Formats: sequence, C-alpha cells, structure tokens
Amino acid sequence: MKVTALLTASALALAGCATPVAGPSGQYAHAIGTAPVTANPTPYSAALVCMAGYARQTHLVAPRIAVGRIADYTGKSESDGSGRKITQGASLMAMSAFAKAGMPLVERFDTSVSELELKYANNKLISDAPNPKPDQPADYRKILAGQVPGSDFYVAGGVTELNFNIRSSGFDVAGGDPDATDLKGTFRGRMFIMNIGLDLRLINTRTLEVVDVISYQKQVVGREVGAGIFDFLGGNVFDVSTGAGALEPMQLAVRSLVERAVVEMTANLYGMPGPRACLATDPLGDGTVGITGGYVPAYNNLGTNNGETRADPSRWNARRDSAVRDRY
Repeated sequence: MKVTALLTASALALAGCATPVAGPSGQYAHAIGTAPVTANPTPYSAALVCMAGYARQTHLVAPRIAVGRIADYTGKSESDGSGRKITQGASLMAMSAFAKAGMPLVERFDTSVSELELKYANNKLISDAPNPKPDQPADYRKILAGQVPGSDFYVAGGVTELNFNIRSSGFDVAGGDPDATDLKGTFRGRMFIMNIGLDLRLINTRTLEVVDVISYQKQVVGREVGAGIFDFLGGNVFDVSTGAGALEPMQLAVRSLVERAVVEMTANLYGMPGPRACLATDPLGDGTVGITGGYVPAYNNLGTNNGETRADPSRWNARRDSAVRDRY
C-alpha cells in the first residue's frame, strides 16, 4: 500500500508540471533544454577552411559554383510513415561545404524569389529607392544585360546507398540463485554496422562535360548495453533495469560524405598539391570563412563579427553572452 501511494503521489506531481491554465507569462509550460547553438563540423571541415586560405594566399581566381539537386535515391523510408530515413538536404550541405572552401557560389537551387522580382522589374513594378511622396512613384528598377553572373561548374548527384545491418553482434547473460525468490541478474550488449553511399559529379556549365566524378561510402556504427536485477525483498517485488544506447548520426554521415567529396573537387579546381599545403596557410585568414561556412562582408567589421566568432557557442546567447544578458 505504501509503494502504491508513493507511485500515485509521484504521478500526480509529474502531472502537475503541465496545466491547461496559462501562467503570468502567457504560456502553459516552459520548454526544457538550454544547450546553445554550436557549429556542426565534420572531420573534413578544417580541410575545407584550409583550402580557402590556400586560395587566398596564392591569389587563385576561384571558379563560380552552382549546386543542383543532390537527391535521396535510396528509396528507404520509416516504417511508421513519418518520412525518409535519409536527409533530403544534401544539396544544402554541399553549398555550405563549398562556402567553407571559399568558392564563390551562385544560386540555382531556389531561384523563385529572383524570378518573381525579375518579372516585377520587367513590368516596372519594383523600385530600389523610397517613394519621394506617397502619390508619386519612385524610379523603377532597371534590368541590365549581363547583371546575373553565370556559373562555371555545377554539382549534381545523390545519396545512392543505405545498407542496414552489414554486420551485427551481441550477447545476453542471465544468472542467479535457483531459488525463485532469490536475486537474479541480466546483462546484454548489442552492436551493429550500416553504411551510406554517395555519388557526385562536377559538370562544366558551358559544355555540359562531366569533369569530375566521385563515389564514397561511410560506415555507421550503433551500440546498446543494458543490465537488470530481479529480487524479492521483504515480501516486495523489485525489477530494476538500466541501459544505454548510441547511434552515430546518419545525417552527419551524409554531411561527412558530401564534405569529403567537395574537398577532393575543390583541391582539383584549386590545383592544391595536397594536405601539406595547409602547413603554409593562415588558419584565421581574413575571417570570412570558417567551419560554419563563408560570407561576403557587408561592412568593415571583420574584427568583431567574422567567420571565427560565428562558431563561438556563447556568442549572441542570452544566457551565455554577457553583452546580450546585461543589455536585457
């Protein structure tokens, strides 16, 4: 009876954490979790940043790159119908990878806004200057020949393999006294391996020649361990189990595949002799490229707002950045 009462009280206490009545803040409940936003690098991100430094120091004129469709061709989806097992954003990962490598990018993946604005501009409906008076139209945007830079190369391809359970192993151990009321124990462990494959190609935009083709695969490992005990103590039944499991992120594996392929393609386009060239490059560079990507500075503020500070997990965080916290 005491155990039942304790469990009932615990359940009621947990239920009290959520309420259908909004509090003074206007919310029913506060979200848990305070982990800051962090960079999402792979083991190849540093090599990409190194290439940007190499191109800058050797004064290379980088070709303009466009990223096309890098689709999921595995056909694998969740059994519960919740969606695909593999990310559909490999194209976006490739854009970030080329930005880390310092490659100039031109948008070809989603041009819907540009096409709409071009249509409005062609009809003289868009202005780049504020209206001088509400009843007087401003000067309309001019369409100039050659105002959109073209790409030199573009990337296409797809995620082509997702193979489950290439190899697995495990064990289960149970033991205890033969008396039914005495202590019993179990211990178990599992490990399995799967892999993901990627095929990319680099295409000359002008001639449609395929100038580079790369095929990679990466294995992903998962493991699980657990233990439990069962016993009768003082006429009460105790069944206690514990366990832990981990699976290497599949989507991060796709990002690693994409970044490794981009490393090789970029090294070819830059004419980079190999990883030893990184020994002669400045890892900080001009601050516009980092493991989070790259950008074109809008203002002369590289000393305070650049590619390196973007990777700082405390920057701009209301809980961790004193400048923001003191302001509010």
